[in-house]
Amino acid sequence: MESPHVLISLARDCGGGSVTVGVQRFIWDYCISKADGKFYVPYLKSFLKKIIVEVESQGFEVLDELYEQLTFYMTSLKDDDSAKENSRVLKYISFLFPDDCRELPSCPETRKLVVTLQCSLNTLEGDTGCSIWPSSLLLSEFILSCPEMFSSKSCFEIGSGVGLVGICLAHVKASKVMLSDGDLSSLENMKLNLELNQLSTRVGTSERPSEDLEVVNCIHLPWESATDSELQDFMPDIILGADVIYDPLCLPHLVKVLAFLLSRGKLLSHVYNRSSNGVLLSSAQKNGAKNSSDSDNLDKAMPKDSPNVEYASKKGPLAFIASVIRNVDTFNRFLALADEANLGVEDVIEKIVPFNLLPYLQSYPRSSVRLLTIMHL
Repeated sequence: MESPHVLISLARDCGGGSVTVGVQRFIWDYCISKADGKFYVPYLKSFLKKIIVEVESQGFEVLDELYEQLTFYMTSLKDDDSAKENSRVLKYISFLFPDDCRELPSCPETRKLVVTLQCSLNTLEGDTGCSIWPSSLLLSEFILSCPEMFSSKSCFEIGSGVGLVGICLAHVKASKVMLSDGDLSSLENMKLNLELNQLSTRVGTSERPSEDLEVVNCIHLPWESATDSELQDFMPDIILGADVIYDPLCLPHLVKVLAFLLSRGKLLSHVYNRSSNGVLLSSAQKNGAKNSSDSDNLDKAMPKDSPNVEYASKKGPLAFIASVIRNVDTFNRFLALADEANLGVEDVIEKIVPFNLLPYLQSYPRSSVRLLTIMHL
């Protein structure tokens, strides 16, 4: 999942500041020579170009094998044809559980959970629903770090994209997993990803979700056309979303869907406990809280008197929305719409600290992701 420039940086670090012949030999023996037929060739070609330029710019000798492999790619492959035919590739995400996670129900015996996902290479051309976003990685780490919060719960995700969050929900044995997306091509890709991870699926539109605990429901749900009669069939305990707060035009429809789903469950006045010292405390907190990297303006945008939320399954539906705040005005617009819809929003990323299950993924901007809890007031 790492971009070529990240790999170049790692290679440079391994060589003490330079991509030495020894480092090049390691790259050839353990990466390039074993990649034939397994990886996306234009990616390998781009990486080889960059590593050769890096070595030549430092005045070092380039390994002959790297030159020869790049020459082979350049003479035998057409950029335009291969890119069109391979616009989607398989990516493997390995969640690595540390020693102090051994007792977690979500921790496999091998302490490694590998998720296979077919993803798009054309994110900038509008294929965003088939890409992996940082917020879905953090939300997945959260689910795997706190499995007791999601097991035996009915969970509904809005804007599910590639289906990573749903796969993690199924892994921790949520009683019902309902994934939705407004784009039909993303929905079809999501179904494929679930099947790649040995999960049974059921694709529907307005049909009532399957009650079979072994089936993941894939639902076509454009926010702008979602009706009350359609939404009332879902009735989840927990609603999830990753990087769904990004388009100002979609925000009213998003808030409408959240407000309806969150208002359907039984609400008790003592859900909101202003004297609570923590939110959704879990064993994951022993890692320590991290500081947010967002600007002071974002802190001012979040309501200062928002209540701490103490969650229990019988206290009504709760939403977890993970998001990178790319535009402060858009985020403030979301907060305003949520307030109008009588929704309480709280940023709990410094109170809920998931285990770092992706320590190798350097291009994952973990500290930039916020985790919001949302409840109907």
